[in-house]
Amino acid sequence: MSMFLGTHQNRFDAKGRVSIPASFRAALKSQAQPGDPLVILRPSHLHPCIEGWTVGAFASLATPLDEYDPFSEDHEDLAASLYADAYPLDSDKEGRIILPENLRTHAALTDEVSFMGLGRTFQIWNPEAAAERRQAARSRARTLATSRRPASAPAANNTAGAAE
Repeated sequence: MSMFLGTHQNRFDAKGRVSIPASFRAALKSQAQPGDPLVILRPSHLHPCIEGWTVGAFASLATPLDEYDPFSEDHEDLAASLYADAYPLDSDKEGRIILPENLRTHAALTDEVSFMGLGRTFQIWNPEAAAERRQAARSRARTLATSRRPASAPAANNTAGAAE
């Protein structure tokens, strides 16, 4: 499975297009099925950025909706938050896309953008905000890593008397 790795910076051209990094395009194309859009973009619920999803990953994001009554307000709210602001896009031959204006506004994008790989997905950020986010994520990851005991490690004294 192809992954979205690294941080790549690009500029909008005079027509408002931005190139998806070549490695991200390759990952998107390797996971796309015939007839699928190249990417699905949506605003992040957590950060001032745009999330980029393959069709398959986006479908798995929506799986929890199946647990709700399709005629309930909860289902409708979750569906609206997932689908109403999601945009399926294809790139041109040079790998460029035009970001919908409401997504550009959500992420405070002007002349340049940073594409940040997150493994299964990627994000599109204002470059300064992306640098701040990467720094905050590294700090938090260090805290999480030092405060968490590995799940595979046996608890102390759990094996004593196990065979008795």
